[in-house]
Amino acid sequence: MTTIDLQQKIEELVNKVRLYNPNADIPLIEKAVRFSYQHLHDKKRLSDEDFFTYSYDVAMMLADLKVGSHTLVVGLLHAILEESNIKPEVIEKEFDKEVLTLIEALSRLRNVNKNFNPEAEEERRAENTRKIMLASSKDIRVIIIKIVERLASMRTLKYLPEDMRKIVATETMTIYAPIAHKLGMNNIKGELEDLSFRFLENTQYVELKDKVAKTREQREGEVDKIMELVNDSLIKHDIKAQISGRAKHFYSIYKKIISEDKQFDEIYDLMAIRIIVDSVDDCYKVLGIIHSLWKPMPGRLKDYVAVPKANGYQSLHTGVFVSHGSILEVQIRTKDMHMAAEEGVAAHWRYKGDDKDKKFDRHIALMKQIMDWQRYSANAQEFIENLKIDLFEKEIFVFTPNGDPIALPEEATPVDFAYAVHTDIGNHCKQAKVNGVVVTLDYTLSSGDVVDILTQKNAAPSRSWLSFAKSAHTRTKIRAALNIDVDTKQKKRDPVELLDDDSDFPEEITVEGKKYDLKIPKCCTPRQSEKTRAFKTKDGKIVVHRVDCPNVYTCDMTKEVKLLLQHVESQIYPLRVDVKDRVGILAELLNYIANEKHNVESVNTRLGKDGRVIITMDIRKSPVLDIHKLIQEIKNIDAVINVFIEDERHTNRYTTNSN
Repeated sequence: MTTIDLQQKIEELVNKVRLYNPNADIPLIEKAVRFSYQHLHDKKRLSDEDFFTYSYDVAMMLADLKVGSHTLVVGLLHAILEESNIKPEVIEKEFDKEVLTLIEALSRLRNVNKNFNPEAEEERRAENTRKIMLASSKDIRVIIIKIVERLASMRTLKYLPEDMRKIVATETMTIYAPIAHKLGMNNIKGELEDLSFRFLENTQYVELKDKVAKTREQREGEVDKIMELVNDSLIKHDIKAQISGRAKHFYSIYKKIISEDKQFDEIYDLMAIRIIVDSVDDCYKVLGIIHSLWKPMPGRLKDYVAVPKANGYQSLHTGVFVSHGSILEVQIRTKDMHMAAEEGVAAHWRYKGDDKDKKFDRHIALMKQIMDWQRYSANAQEFIENLKIDLFEKEIFVFTPNGDPIALPEEATPVDFAYAVHTDIGNHCKQAKVNGVVVTLDYTLSSGDVVDILTQKNAAPSRSWLSFAKSAHTRTKIRAALNIDVDTKQKKRDPVELLDDDSDFPEEITVEGKKYDLKIPKCCTPRQSEKTRAFKTKDGKIVVHRVDCPNVYTCDMTKEVKLLLQHVESQIYPLRVDVKDRVGILAELLNYIANEKHNVESVNTRLGKDGRVIITMDIRKSPVLDIHKLIQEIKNIDAVINVFIEDERHTNRYTTNSN
């Protein structure tokens, strides 16, 4: 490749990025292209394609998804550690820690399928692997890059030996395509399935391809013209709508033939469009417009709006004859119906349906809301560059050897895991294995770990476990097993046992030049604006109570310290919004803030009590931002329970003086 050719590739990628992201870090992207070329252009894949071209294709596909600069850079460099002699510290120096972290996370995912019991049934194994990939990633960008990377690999799968082709195609069909579907990446999901179908069921694939007279590209061109005609008609009738269309993929057609026991000649709707409108009234108006444009097909009109399906699904379905005898499938629904349909399908992958699985699935549904908003909302453009989204804030998901997800607090240990599975497992815990390796019981677990607890009948909890157990539930069970009574009138209750995650205090303070962790108990839930007292504790922490809290008198008065506040100006407001978990609330909230032209640098979500969702976001200060006005306006959004600046650790620093 000549210097001119390389520059043309840089310009092609940059021009695509600028169309959707005016805030992109163009110098960083250009640097990544050159760096990738320098170290990968002479490294060959089995297809004889060099790794630079492969990585560049990944970046171009990522740009189609409208991702941020760092995600593009990682797409260009994702193979750099495995396929070159570049060391991790070089990546961090040349780019930054964030790029290195994402690249290393991708590398870890390559071994994710090795952690589970190889004798597990294929469906169960695939289900487990999908979950562990999501839990291991935490940052949703890792999953996006991984799925796109797999699509690029599938496009050159024919160059692999036949036995490897079937293994990779099966993995793609059972693991990557369902995750893409779950996250709303439907075009990629369709292509992944078609490519897998080609290598897994080649005879049926070739027969079906021969029967479909028009290529998918030709059908997509026809769909584009149909959507343009529909859009013009809706504008004339003053109806606002979002119109999307697709030419059905081969595998989708094949599944319909099999599931409905039909012949190919009985499958008419090889093209489909979906129309999303603002109201139910508009649904029926649009239906009338569609039937005025084309002749409806007898027996194809289904009114699931007036009479929803048993699972609550609502939409109008119709089929119409378009050009040259082709039939177009049309779905018409409101935005709320669409969100419910997309997120309310209970099992795109199978799960047992217990609370732990449902909680895990709710996390992914929340993430899909944000991803959909980022892809489809014009307001999202200002957010794209710096927005970072954490899948599982303040908690991790680990797995039993059978693949059941277990939610634990960050920095949890195998002992926490054992008690989360069952009290008897915890009480008789003897040894732990993490990802097949024996570890100590105080080992710190990470999202995606597969944990196996070895029990023994005569084993019993140790008092030392209390020093490293992270979960209050675990500590309670340990105390119960050891007959340590902590909640009677005769015994003092440890006021630090129940900690308040909602505190607006910082996590760390400095006393006489030494840093201490700060503990805020739930007994009185002190806030910075209230009068408080603080004490050093035996375990080297600082505990804070309101002055009128009865538990003040359980503390050692000789260990009291005074909190002194030093104001340090920051450019960030850490805003917390508690909402009811209703369909579309995250997207609605983000869209509102974006419409007000405020810059949100990060968004994190976690599931709270009583079915609520806790959203935290860092909002950058600006001359046009009145944070108190914004808080009041957010409170007016339906389903918002509470809004406040979460804590002052970004805007204040604490020091203390001992008495």
